[in-house]
Amino acid sequence: MNGEMGFREALAERVRLLRGMRIEALEGVKERVSFTPGARDLVQALRGLGCKTAVVSGGFHFLADHVRDVLGLDYCFANRLEDEQGVLTGRTVGEVVDGEFKERALKRLAAEMRLQREEVLAVGDGSNDLLMMGSAGLGVAFNAKPVVQDQAKARLNQPSLRNVLYLLGLSEEDIQLLVR
Repeated sequence: MNGEMGFREALAERVRLLRGMRIEALEGVKERVSFTPGARDLVQALRGLGCKTAVVSGGFHFLADHVRDVLGLDYCFANRLEDEQGVLTGRTVGEVVDGEFKERALKRLAAEMRLQREEVLAVGDGSNDLLMMGSAGLGVAFNAKPVVQDQAKARLNQPSLRNVLYLLGLSEEDIQLLVR
């Protein structure tokens, strides 16, 4: 994942390490998930404005589903781990969520909602987010790697996702009303 191998190869290598693990063992991982400061406020404010929200992750579905459920997101896309009778096989099933998939997901959701490009926001931090961010009207590099910051339309290097709302033109007063 440090540029030494491609995303798909690195994902396959990581997934192979999970072979033989029981699915129940993954439940404990969910309990340790911590959310980026401001994530709840960002989602709540966007929902208050009538926006739909999604997580499009190159990680695993069991965690992305948890994030979707806790934050109240509308859509979730992530890599699915294959299991046989509750035991991980060391493989994924379905399409790999890589940079190209992320871009297609963003475009598909925008088309389904009949949104113009300018009405779409994407926030990312890694090189696999660049295509998705480039297809959005506003692509925000959030505490991102330098290559992502260099190519993004906007960048935030602050601890809270709440600050994305200021890029959308909301005032502190507006935000307070939306996150009550």
